[in-house]
Amino acid sequence: MSSTPSATSSAAPDRGQVIDQVVKAYDIRGLVGSQLDAAFVRDVGAAFARLLLDEQDGLGGGGGVVVAHDMRESSPELADAFAEGVTGLGVDVVHIGLASTDMLYYASGALEMPGAMFTASHNPATYNGIKLCRAGASPVGQDSGLDEIAALLDRGPGEAASAGGDTAQRGSVSHREMREDYAAFLRSLVDLSGIRRLSVVVDAGNGMAGYTVPAVLDPLPIEVEPLFFELDGTFPNHEANPLDPDNLQDLQRKVITLGRVDAGLAFDGDADRVFLVDEKGDAVSPSAITALVATRELGKHPGSTVIHNLITSRAVPEIITEAGGTPRRSRVGHSFIKATMAETGAVFGGEHSAHYYFRDFWNADSGMLAALHVLAALGEQDEPLSELMARYDRYAASGEVNSTVQDAQAVMAEVEQTFGAREGVTTDDLDGLTVALPDGSWFNLRPSNTEPLLRLNVEAADDEAVAALRDEVLALVRG
Repeated sequence: MSSTPSATSSAAPDRGQVIDQVVKAYDIRGLVGSQLDAAFVRDVGAAFARLLLDEQDGLGGGGGVVVAHDMRESSPELADAFAEGVTGLGVDVVHIGLASTDMLYYASGALEMPGAMFTASHNPATYNGIKLCRAGASPVGQDSGLDEIAALLDRGPGEAASAGGDTAQRGSVSHREMREDYAAFLRSLVDLSGIRRLSVVVDAGNGMAGYTVPAVLDPLPIEVEPLFFELDGTFPNHEANPLDPDNLQDLQRKVITLGRVDAGLAFDGDADRVFLVDEKGDAVSPSAITALVATRELGKHPGSTVIHNLITSRAVPEIITEAGGTPRRSRVGHSFIKATMAETGAVFGGEHSAHYYFRDFWNADSGMLAALHVLAALGEQDEPLSELMARYDRYAASGEVNSTVQDAQAVMAEVEQTFGAREGVTTDDLDGLTVALPDGSWFNLRPSNTEPLLRLNVEAADDEAVAALRDEVLALVRG
């Protein structure tokens, strides 16, 4: 893969169009150079600082903004430009350097400061982005700050810095190491002291897990076989997107070849998501992991609410209810899950995309913390991972099937009209289109926030029923 373009390349001439393209539902993300460059990101920093200054207690107890970045070639320059924008409004910056996204959330919570993480997660090397949060890792999404930032940016280059009048004194930038504190905090949340010794293969995908996994797992009775731990934002081995089954193949081969491995872990580029394979090399459903972690958290906090997004397996709310908890359904996306957790006081939340959220981690998501829960559950008993996870895997699923479409809304309307006319079928539009059939099968069709795609997820009693329903929906979608 070719190297990332310089972050100082000239920006696209139509600023308003760029703003519309890069400000997503829950982050800012785009192509380096043509959409995101140092000048534009400097303005984003100023706009974020202005948003915080205009809010009472917006800067939190720490009085500044914590900034971190991943291993992409463009990330350090863009993070520094953002810091210049923030300090230009008299707000201090604590720069923690290389970090996973959940380490940034830890810093935001521990330091009581809003934060900015520079990463494009699993996107190719030519992309970068910014995940923003308020103090305590509270999300900044489209309806909770990103729209205001976009409006400030739309006023033109440099206008965000002057929107509130003159700033008396420039803020300072200090640097702080947070990795060991982050690792110790995660270990404090999950008791692994009595587990049997485990052997795991970890595929970091040349992403930030190569930096965080040793700090978290080395002190534990866990033997780690590393795969692609070298930090490299060009992703020379495979894309750092374990949601694509192709990107799990190296991990699966390694687990099978070694033949003595208890589990395999695969992290995405910014290491906020984790995927697992069992001792046979078979992928473990993120919905099953959600159900497992939910039962563990409900064991500590009986009767609590647990959030699941609308494309997790229906086994998840069933198991939550059986464990004495209250399931709550949410839209897909971290800002929506976190907002629902804050609203309900939920102890845990899980998404089928392998984001896992914890009340004792400031309602933020952490792939590493989810991995610790699974390893603890595995190490507390003698069953292999495949048998342990079978308890939480009740139905067959298609996985996510993507289709490129020109008019997502028109396609979804056609699908809703076709299925909605059938007896016993129910539909809802909480996030895209969800259709439930009388036999218990269901599907969700929703547009991507970042690409011209419709994403289809189907669940039914068995693989044959899944394939039939999937093909019927795809015939309409791809027409």
